[in-house]
Amino acid sequence: MATPLGFFFLFTLTLICTQFSTTNGLFSEQSNIMLPTNQQNTEKLTHLHFFYHDILEGKNPTVVQIIDPSTSPSGFGATFMMDNLLTEEQDLTSKHVGRAQGMFGLASLEDRGMVMLINLAFTEGEFSGSTLSMLGRNPVQDTVRELPIVGGTGVFRFARGYAIAKSHWEISTSEHFVVEYDITVSHP
Repeated sequence: MATPLGFFFLFTLTLICTQFSTTNGLFSEQSNIMLPTNQQNTEKLTHLHFFYHDILEGKNPTVVQIIDPSTSPSGFGATFMMDNLLTEEQDLTSKHVGRAQGMFGLASLEDRGMVMLINLAFTEGEFSGSTLSMLGRNPVQDTVRELPIVGGTGVFRFARGYAIAKSHWEISTSEHFVVEYDITVSHP
């Protein structure tokens, strides 16, 4: 049981702490922190371009549903695991450059907004053996959307950047969905 003195102490401490917090209501403001000059000069900017293939049905699907929220009329909560092929061109038979491995789920009650957690594992060229991690909201009903790149491994260790995803509705089918990715990342 709390004593009146203990309650008074906690109340006073709370008041003092709230006086030091910001009260201007700003969502964000410019940071004055500067990176060391040598770090700014050693960063590389890399652009990647490839096509992502969701194979939803057929003999060898690359996407499977792992959670089916049968009580949700909107599909909210449906969760899928993927191991999708990445190719150099939009055709599935073009040169394979890697895999998109991860999961996504329907995370919106109002639209087809998904949350995606994907590791882009590269298997060709100078980035073979390296990965990029993409984590964020993907409003798949939009033809073009932006997703954050939050890290990576190998060549892309400490990577950060963004991905522009463009759905190719004109060549996609109910069994095979094609998305073009343009990714820009900064890394050491």
